[in-house]
Amino acid sequence: QAVHAAILRHRFLIVRAKELRCGAEQSRRFYREHAGRFFYQRLVEFMASGPMWAYILAHENAVPLWRSLMGPTKVFRARHSDPDSIRGAYGLTDTRNTAHGSDSPASASREIAFFFPEFDEQRWYEQDEPRLRRGQLYYSAEERVHRLLGAQQAEVT
Repeated sequence: QAVHAAILRHRFLIVRAKELRCGAEQSRRFYREHAGRFFYQRLVEFMASGPMWAYILAHENAVPLWRSLMGPTKVFRARHSDPDSIRGAYGLTDTRNTAHGSDSPASASREIAFFFPEFDEQRWYEQDEPRLRRGQLYYSAEERVHRLLGAQQAEVT
């Protein structure tokens, strides 16, 4: 809940959100680029250890802004240099550091497809994103996402 509140407080738009649970095989696939590194097994085990929330977030310069809000990967460093960051406030260890963030727009696209295979990113950029930029949206607390105003809602507001 605290991470969700931070997302909203920092004015990210939540395009999609879902609670899910990844098994060991899915976790290994997600972190395959780290296979063979000393921390790989710990990452896989943590990701597979329980439920989590996956988000598609939108914001101008979303990748660097989200990475800044998360704080340093190393929890000890985050607690001392950026204690108000997500990892500084809630991280436990370097591999159990509360949040993940894509390191580039290309990684974000790949990771969005991994967690949200039904999401059409190109369609979103062509159709939905321009309307969001014009402010035609509302936050649905029940669904935990921002939604585009429909014709009926636009007439009422």
